[in-house]
Amino acid sequence: MKESKCPVPKEQQPTNEFIELSKSRVFSWPKSKRKLVIILIKFWLATFILFLIISSGSVYFKTSIYRYTLISLFSSLCVPFLLSIRLYLGWNHVFKRLMSEKVEYEESGWYDGQIWIKPLNLKEKESLIASIEVKPILKNLIQIFSIILILALSGFLLFQYKYI
Repeated sequence: MKESKCPVPKEQQPTNEFIELSKSRVFSWPKSKRKLVIILIKFWLATFILFLIISSGSVYFKTSIYRYTLISLFSSLCVPFLLSIRLYLGWNHVFKRLMSEKVEYEESGWYDGQIWIKPLNLKEKESLIASIEVKPILKNLIQIFSIILILALSGFLLFQYKYI
């Protein structure tokens, strides 16, 4: 079978998008779950200190140092939460492009979008990349995202308890 030449510009080809995302400094963090967890904890602690300083000016929280610390601790989860969402969205976009049978691309601008149907051998290659490389990254991000969400919700419920 004669293979057609790919009309998609190199930077818009799903395999090249995957390679670029893998080389990216921020988007390479989820490749190692341990490294990502350590980085998110660092962001959480830095944000906790910042939130502690910001909320220290509140008159309401000066009456209860325990509530003051808890609200800063749990509200500081917003930064790792947003960071994990951004990482997930980037990797999910590449995953969908790798798994798709068609590639949407633009040659010179937003007004000339076109669609190219992948040949079978390229589709199989990119599907393999998606299932072996990208799917575990998405799974790790979903697990971490869930843990952050559970911590945030438990903090919210704990803060609602009147005797703290």
